[in-house]
Amino acid sequence: MTNVLILGANGRIAQLATEQLLANDRNHLTLFLRNASRLADAAGSRVKVVDGDADNEADLKAAMADTDIVYANLAGDNIEDQAKTVVAAMDATNVKRLIWISTLGIYDEVPGKYGEFNHKMLDGGYLETYSAAAKVIEGSDLDYTIIRPAWLSNRDEIDYETTQKGEPFKGTEVSRKSIAALVTQLVADPTQSIHASLGVNKPNTDGDKPVWY
Repeated sequence: MTNVLILGANGRIAQLATEQLLANDRNHLTLFLRNASRLADAAGSRVKVVDGDADNEADLKAAMADTDIVYANLAGDNIEDQAKTVVAAMDATNVKRLIWISTLGIYDEVPGKYGEFNHKMLDGGYLETYSAAAKVIEGSDLDYTIIRPAWLSNRDEIDYETTQKGEPFKGTEVSRKSIAALVTQLVADPTQSIHASLGVNKPNTDGDKPVWY
């Protein structure tokens, strides 16, 4: 049995990951979010829904009881502070495995015109705060995997490839369902991609910007 704590469980990727993770009857999930009533219908024999604030270390520590893997699908201007609180709570509860959703561009790794587009769209607070949060995760003693998706689509497909930190980012887009599939794969084999930061894109989508712009 694998106990997975999903932080920010009401997010679209998190909900897709929840569905995929429950396809394996060995997975038991704790869905952590503000206003847990939003996911009350998801509760069941293998799903617990917890009301909590990712800025509150006590909330996180309480939710981490018996947790094997933390999957953080958090967002917002305070993402760096959330990262610090997640790391502190995991250290306090001796939980080591973390899957952390970030964004492309935090290492200035997106080349060419697409990199210029990404800076134009995300500079001024977003890239800076997500980069700072990633540094917190990378500076921890956790067994982390950081996931850096390309621009996200709602396509009903699983089709992705990855790049490593230090390599140029590839492609311009990827489906949320693909990111959920990668999370599910990492839960199935938590020894994969430890201390890695993975860029994730749909193959053959290179260009100056995503096709819908």
